[in-house]
Amino acid sequence: MSTAPTPAPRQRTVLITGAAKRLGREIALTLAKEGWRVAVHYRDSVEDAAKTVADCKKLAGACASFRANLASETAVRNLLPTVIEEFGHVDALVNSASTFEHDTAATFTFAALEKHVRSNAGAAILLSHALSEHLKTQGDEVRGAIVNLLDQKLWNQNPDFMSYTLSKAALEAANTMLAIELAPRLRVVGVAPGLTLTSHMLSPEKFDLLHKLSPLGHSSTAADVAATVAFALNNNSITGTTLLVDGGQHLMKFERDFSLM
Repeated sequence: MSTAPTPAPRQRTVLITGAAKRLGREIALTLAKEGWRVAVHYRDSVEDAAKTVADCKKLAGACASFRANLASETAVRNLLPTVIEEFGHVDALVNSASTFEHDTAATFTFAALEKHVRSNAGAAILLSHALSEHLKTQGDEVRGAIVNLLDQKLWNQNPDFMSYTLSKAALEAANTMLAIELAPRLRVVGVAPGLTLTSHMLSPEKFDLLHKLSPLGHSSTAADVAATVAFALNNNSITGTTLLVDGGQHLMKFERDFSLM
């Protein structure tokens, strides 16, 4: 008596926004090591995206890059269908891309707020809903997950980067709302890093000093954050909450943003 062949296990595919460099790249490499097929989203970092794809292919064998401006609603709505066309299906989404420009109440404008909310919250919401609709076509047993990159600033507020902070606050609220609306097919988890990577606003010496300002004597590393994203994607019982990965920096009061201290 012949038996039907056992179907091959489903290859998990993840779309990571802002995956060309910095924290998004670290997340892409970490998930590639776990065997995920990785869709690397980028906006302008063509060479960085190509390098991330090449490095992921060495680890997982399946990776491709996808260019889109997350400030454009049309571009955002076209992104996931393009990834699905390439890979056949998508199982998870990591909303890592962020616009991060300084302003305060004194320099705040409607235009600055709209710019940050479009790319930091609006794009994540549209992509999350699109993933939910896609998974409905994949069978009743297929489940997925979304991770939204937030910021410890939400739990330790200061007046700097007002539009950025407001956009992340909107995403944190959406984290809860999406977890309710998209269950049980999709889980939605926030990951909030502390000071993780330096920038043009910090010298290496200043970054090292600020990185130590936490109850644990260190903030998050890129590897710490990427490992937490992987944990959130793999743990089937976590949804509607945020994991703070910051060495406890949210427990300390900072009067200014790290870059301006």
